[in-house]
Amino acid sequence: MNNTILQMPKHLQPYEKCLQYGTKELTDAELLAVLLRTGTKQLNALQLAQSILDDDYGNGLLNIFDKSLTDLQKYPGIGQTKAIQLKCITEMIKRVSKLSRRNDLVLSDSASVAAYYSEQLRHEQLEHVIISMFDSMCHLIGDEVLSIGTVSESLLSPREVFLKALEKQAVYIILVHNHPSGNKRPSKADKAVTKVITQVGEMLDIHLADHIIIADNEYFSFLENNLLGL
Repeated sequence: MNNTILQMPKHLQPYEKCLQYGTKELTDAELLAVLLRTGTKQLNALQLAQSILDDDYGNGLLNIFDKSLTDLQKYPGIGQTKAIQLKCITEMIKRVSKLSRRNDLVLSDSASVAAYYSEQLRHEQLEHVIISMFDSMCHLIGDEVLSIGTVSESLLSPREVFLKALEKQAVYIILVHNHPSGNKRPSKADKAVTKVITQVGEMLDIHLADHIIIADNEYFSFLENNLLGL
């Protein structure tokens, strides 16, 4: 491969290929090369893109999601500006993916709720706890991150949960959090928090409809497993 993309045959240059055939015809490396724009003296943008995709056991585009700004800057040719651009793009992808699922979200359908939050949470290295709030018609009226914990536990205050719910005048709430370990099974702490939130919710007439744990490519629902009334 030539040192610069411009030295490559026209039909192999990502920009030209995109113009002629559309973005769908670009490989992952070609898409990333367009975003990177330039490479180094040793690697052109396409080669640099491929090296990023092949790193970490060949996780492909997931490597960009999983790496921090500091990690990305360890690649030759990736400075702070490019690293920030790449992380902003991954955040846009997460938000677009979440918006596209919003119309499919159903309060009583744990799978739809898990799918809605999966892209947002599955790549996080720390536990994030989200409160998802619904009105009396079961429409989503808002959500918010309540706490960010360590890789093994999250810090959650029942007081914070219901302050947010009351602020939004929610009738139903769902707790959603991730397990960075990839194990979807609830811990003792998860069960204890669920019990407390359920009990307090009954007193305030704000019902906990579900507590969902997001793992890598799967989820656990307290509702589906009949564990809300622990």
